[in-house]
Amino acid sequence: MFNFKFIKFMPSEYILRYKSGKIVEEGAGISFFYYAPITSIVVVPIASSDVPFMFEEVTNDFQTVTVQGQLTYRIVDYKKISQTLNYTFDIKAKRYIMDNYQKIAQRLINIAKVLTKKHIENMSISQAIKASEELASGIIDEFRNNEEIKSLGLEIMGFSILAILPNKETARALEAQAREEILKKADEALYERRNASIEQERKVKENELNTEIAIENKKKEIKETQLEAQRLVMQKENQIKDEELGYETELEEKKKQLIALSIENAKSQADAKSYELSVMMKAFSGIDASVMQSLANMGMKPDKLIAIAFQELANKADKIGQLNITPDLLQGLLQGNEK
Repeated sequence: MFNFKFIKFMPSEYILRYKSGKIVEEGAGISFFYYAPITSIVVVPIASSDVPFMFEEVTNDFQTVTVQGQLTYRIVDYKKISQTLNYTFDIKAKRYIMDNYQKIAQRLINIAKVLTKKHIENMSISQAIKASEELASGIIDEFRNNEEIKSLGLEIMGFSILAILPNKETARALEAQAREEILKKADEALYERRNASIEQERKVKENELNTEIAIENKKKEIKETQLEAQRLVMQKENQIKDEELGYETELEEKKKQLIALSIENAKSQADAKSYELSVMMKAFSGIDASVMQSLANMGMKPDKLIAIAFQELANKADKIGQLNITPDLLQGLLQGNEK
């Protein structure tokens, strides 16, 4: 009535109410009465917005890639954005008077394209298709420091690159190249396994040979130890034999000395007997032989005297005519001898 009206807004909308060219009220989700002929209302969305994008770029090896991603932004300086873009709201029609506010998304896509181009043109196709995360991390920092973004009063909340895709022909070529690399690596792995198997077999044989060598060396050490033990035993036996020979030699030397002493003693005894006989012979040299015989026969046993008598008879047998010796005489002589 009389052009006085009431309006209310959502909490996700920031309201600037102008009257006579001046801000008389502002806030998020406010409601108020206004006089339509002299009131202008600017409605700036507070909520964040997602902007998907897709564009093509060329790598340093002249290959075209398609970059797909999404950025998220929100308006943080409402007055600055309202001065740059027209957010005047037609209350009667319940829409914005102009739609140039929608140009924010395109401006952000253009900035993303420029920043992405700067990075991708320094990459090869193979590097670019694997650099999504790295590229997004670098671009978001540049976004936040961009002067145009700051002049619009915007905040970049997120920037992500979902995919960097080559065209179909390039993709097939890369797939073929990757396939060949995979096959090559498979062959190399097979060769490496074979080489590893051969190497392991060589090590096993080498270990067997080393074991045999060690066994032979141990046998050699055992044999040498046995020979050394035998040598020590023989050396000890020879030493014992030498000592025995020394003892025997010393004993023989003593025997030799004993024999020499015995011979000397026998010689001395013989000389004494010889001297004794010579003295006796000198003493008996003037005595008649018959006297000597008689002296010798003194104290003899009858059988010896009979033997001497028979010897005398035998010496004078040519002078004896007949001699009778009866058994009684012989038996008597033998009995007398036994007594």
